[in-house]
Amino acid sequence: MARSNASSKVFSGIKNKLRRRTLFEKHKRDVAQKKKVEKKALKKTPVEERPKKQPQRTLETARVFDETLVSSVDEETVADERTDELQWCFDKTKEPYILVTTDHKPHTATLQLVQELCMSIPNCEFHPRMSDDIKKFIPKAIERGFTAVVLINEDHKVPNSLMVCHLPVGPTACFKLTSFKTSKAIRGHGRRSHHRPEVILNRFNTRLGHQVGRILGTVFSLDPEFKGRSVVTWHNQRDFIFFRHHRYIFKNNKKVGLQELGPRFTLKLRSIQRGTFDSKFGEYEWIHKRHDMETSRTKFFL
Repeated sequence: MARSNASSKVFSGIKNKLRRRTLFEKHKRDVAQKKKVEKKALKKTPVEERPKKQPQRTLETARVFDETLVSSVDEETVADERTDELQWCFDKTKEPYILVTTDHKPHTATLQLVQELCMSIPNCEFHPRMSDDIKKFIPKAIERGFTAVVLINEDHKVPNSLMVCHLPVGPTACFKLTSFKTSKAIRGHGRRSHHRPEVILNRFNTRLGHQVGRILGTVFSLDPEFKGRSVVTWHNQRDFIFFRHHRYIFKNNKKVGLQELGPRFTLKLRSIQRGTFDSKFGEYEWIHKRHDMETSRTKFFL
């Protein structure tokens, strides 16, 4: 910064505009050439003798320390997860059976999202709610043997929230939904097959993050059919959860090609509730309170 200020003072002292511009461009070329020479010399230097690169500062690296950060092999976390409501899916004792529904009188964008989800999630059915209240809708789903209800709400004809309610005993998670993109809108998208995809839960590092990852991951079967070569990713970054669906192909021993199948959307956690959905008498484990919680850009919860 000091060097650039000094050089700018030198050139600002030249009154002739044409000469000043010519000298400044020559100065830029000289600086670029010097950097090029230094880069070539660095490549010839042995790796052990090269100066260490400074780690790049990002919001993730500057993250505020969180006491609830845990590893995947933490004994207490593993013990708790073995006794939670969703362990049956990880034990593969039962196949997930998902019911997708919407708000009353859904519009085109919401129905497109429903169609995309039904094509991506194996063993999934869509049932319109008609005039039923969601509290009355859930007992009917339990009677029919569904393991989860995915409810999509909309605002101004655009899907804006997604609720995942696991049956019969919960938990229930509500998310804000943004950035929805259909498969057709994705350039070079592929066609989905009927095979069960692999599921990747990425960067859910806190106790709350582990719980959210399990809630979302168990919407899909955890017994994948590798023949289909398809993979679903729930990727958490700065508490935004990105959904992606790809097909992979091994080009050789080192390279893998990816083709996106779609859809795309982004979720942000709003609340987690014990048991099935109950807005009036439900017991909330966690609620996002924007003004109280978002006090720092480097504080994350998942």
